Amino acid sequence: MFGPKALQQTHPAYNGAIANTVGQEMLQNLVRMRYRDNPNFLQISSVTASLSLESRANINTTIDLGPGGNVVGPGVGITYTDRPTISYSPLQGEDFLKSVMTPISLEYVLVLIQSGWSVARVYGAAVERMNDLLNAPTASGPTPQQEPEYRSFKRMLSLMRQFQNAGDLEIGPDLATQDNDLIMVFERDQVSEATLSELFILLRVEGKRAGRENQDERIRISNNFIDIASDEITMRTRSISSLMFYLSQNVSVPPEHDAAGLVTITKRADGSPFDWNDTPAGSVFRVAHSKKRPPASAIAIPYRGYWFYIADDDLETKTTFLLLMQLFSLQAGQTSSVPPTLTIPVGR
Repeated sequence: MFGPKALQQTHPAYNGAIANTVGQEMLQNLVRMRYRDNPNFLQISSVTASLSLESRANINTTIDLGPGGNVVGPGVGITYTDRPTISYSPLQGEDFLKSVMTPISLEYVLVLIQSGWSVARVYGAAVERMNDLLNAPTASGPTPQQEPEYRSFKRMLSLMRQFQNAGDLEIGPDLATQDNDLIMVFERDQVSEATLSELFILLRVEGKRAGRENQDERIRISNNFIDIASDEITMRTRSISSLMFYLSQNVSVPPEHDAAGLVTITKRADGSPFDWNDTPAGSVFRVAHSKKRPPASAIAIPYRGYWFYIADDDLETKTTFLLLMQLFSLQAGQTSSVPPTLTIPVGR
């Protein structure tokens, strides 16, 4: 029974430790980006635990020629050894390019929505542009000086969310075409015609069934911005790096760091500070800071003399952080495995 019991004890422990450290690494990189410090990714390639159980039993006999006589003493011992070996692989080169710098696959984004994720959350974070609507493209890098453009995009997300909540939005391949083109289907069961009309005006899309009652609108999805057609929705996704930069804009910074010029403060046209909470991604993501380690946090990391954390009761931020982690895992799946460059045996 040693093997099964060992698996029951070690598997949850290693799983929990890996989940916690990967989340902490991602949060630390978000904070680094806010300060324009260099992010770094160190992947855990493998965890090998060597377990052994040894038992011994013996009898020691001492012959005493004196008046005390002979002495016979039994000996029993059990030795348990756990020798874990953890291998790390820095994410760099071609793997870094594919995982972090390459735009997120459009298919991944659509699959997430099909699986139940909010269209407003997924598009609001992972999509940078839809037709002529911009989702804060200047936030896809280091913090910009001037406020980004996003308000029309945010209104479009609100309208799409109405369709999704009503069950009137379907996204997937069009099986009627030879190439299985990706399409969005806007049904007209619950959502008003005025809502669909406003959505299409924002996107500058011409529906093929306008004015026809109970006729679904089937709009093709593409990523071709060279030749945008009037009857399709063209989408440009962010890379993991640009998505992380976008989310990092809503990392709360201590006032003294602001005063010391350690971060860039985005300004509105009138010179007042811009509130990143109003952007599509910022409205569902926030990293707080504290001088002392926060007692109730989902994830917390120390950095520059402060603790940066995601509050355990901030479900919106936790959900968006989970979305980021899932997208990162999907993108990382495109890379080929490489031999570890750092192997550390962990002593007990």
